[in-house]
Amino acid sequence: MILKELRINRHFSQEQLAQMSGLNVRTIQRIESGKKASLESLKCIAAALDVDVTTLNQEKFMIDKKSDNWKNLPLLLKCWFVFNFLQTRPSRKSAYRIEMIGHISGFIFCCLGLISEAALVGGLLMLATAYLYHGLIWHGDQHGIWYDHEPSHPPKLNQ
Repeated sequence: MILKELRINRHFSQEQLAQMSGLNVRTIQRIESGKKASLESLKCIAAALDVDVTTLNQEKFMIDKKSDNWKNLPLLLKCWFVFNFLQTRPSRKSAYRIEMIGHISGFIFCCLGLISEAALVGGLLMLATAYLYHGLIWHGDQHGIWYDHEPSHPPKLNQ
């Protein structure tokens, strides 16, 4: 069942989904852990998530390019995601990995810039790429288009 993926994609907590569906939080937790759900519970959850009951019973979570989040994304950002990831299914985990690699290698090359001017230029370019990916991650978070099943970013302390 793909309840957890749908809930995360819509940026709902279990508590929020329980309140919207009129169910107990424990019921949501049991269904997400794979326990059998009654038809009435599934209908309540489907109504809260604005999906069909058959969608909830699917085993695999797939968002097509016709999803509201992808459709509402400005054309420039769609192109940015496609060209940066060479795919139309961007994952936050891969963007975060590229950002970290850019920061680490940029720092190393900037340190080597004390010896070679070319290394300094390369380091600055790597740091610029890392900051561009940071912006890409921010935009992806704002528009909710990631295809990760779980949030793979470090938790924010003060929210």
